[in-house]
Amino acid sequence: MGIRERHERDREAVRRGILDAARELFVTEGYQNVSIRKIAERIEYSPAAIYGYFPCKDDIFFALAEEGFRLLGDTGDLATEQARSVEPLERLRASFWRLYEFSREHPQYFALMFVDRFVPRITREYERFTFVRDMKSHIVAQIQACLDGKCLAPTVDPAVACRLLTMAVLGVATMRLSDRLARTENADELARDVLNVMLAGLQSGIPLQSSVVECPIDELPAHTKVS
Repeated sequence: MGIRERHERDREAVRRGILDAARELFVTEGYQNVSIRKIAERIEYSPAAIYGYFPCKDDIFFALAEEGFRLLGDTGDLATEQARSVEPLERLRASFWRLYEFSREHPQYFALMFVDRFVPRITREYERFTFVRDMKSHIVAQIQACLDGKCLAPTVDPAVACRLLTMAVLGVATMRLSDRLARTENADELARDVLNVMLAGLQSGIPLQSSVVECPIDELPAHTKVS
């Protein structure tokens, strides 16, 4: 390994250490309560060293949010191939179940992305998060495919349905992570029931009062801090 390659490897290791320390501090102490100095103390670096990697605390969050959304969107080539042979409604169900699974597999990322109300909005980094908007569009297209296949009531608006399904799944995930469920409750079963009931309602044609909005995958405000 040459000097340049070793330098890049070492620099990436430090960057990884900064992100891991920041993610843990943001989640356990709350984004607004964490400073660059506190992150530096956690990894035994100077604040100036941190600034050599990230211009500000918000930029650290954006790096973590990008990682989180890419983890959320990564279902693997095999899962993508299998999805092509699944009925539209089951494909939609699987997409929202993936959101719940993400909360179990990556609880710190989930808490940072969807729970802490004080983190900056990723819409501030429009170009960086183009792929998140593509994820949203893909989900809305799945809902439209269900409409085209007459799996959902024809009165359903895809954007409204996306919002309702997202909020339902995130609600269960947040309740589980914040330890707000009764000891006898099974979070996975609850999440499946909520998702099934929401889809059944969309199939039934029940009147919806919500107005047309953009699917809020990255914009959901929350008030519960999760550790």
